[in-house]
Amino acid sequence: MLNKPAGILCVSKDPKASTVLDLLPNEWRRPGLFPAGRLDKDTTGLVLITDDGDWAHKLLSPKNEIWKTYEAVIDRPITQEIITAFEEGTTLPDGTPCHPAKLSIIQDGNEPLVQITICEGKYHQIKRMFGTHDCGVNSLKRTAIGTVKLDVNLKEGSCRLLTPGEQNDIFC
Repeated sequence: MLNKPAGILCVSKDPKASTVLDLLPNEWRRPGLFPAGRLDKDTTGLVLITDDGDWAHKLLSPKNEIWKTYEAVIDRPITQEIITAFEEGTTLPDGTPCHPAKLSIIQDGNEPLVQITICEGKYHQIKRMFGTHDCGVNSLKRTAIGTVKLDVNLKEGSCRLLTPGEQNDIFC
């Protein structure tokens, strides 16, 4: 479990920029490690690092419906129409359909804090979904993958091993 800060690439290696694997302690680094899924460079939060391709595929495949939860600050108020559109499945401007998503308001206002839960991970998906409603995303943080929640005590840029319970229960 890694708490990714903004500005770090969510890839295994890059010759020009820091990656999530660069944040691992030296004693944890080994060939074959990779992030199970990606976050945009400016997105923060939960990233799971593994060397198990089958496990990562099971985690990431939309057909397995492993829900990923995010918190976002949006640049305009959220209406019931937007919440309903997310629940029904948004179609992106390029015609790409998205599975139904859960959208709820955590803190209302002109720049509300919202929670979004999706079971897929298309390129810039959440930002593009909000964009279909003329909403911008000021900040985005992944807070959970399946049943595994980002450890609130884990500072940005820090990581820890998953507990045996987290490893076993992530697909529940």
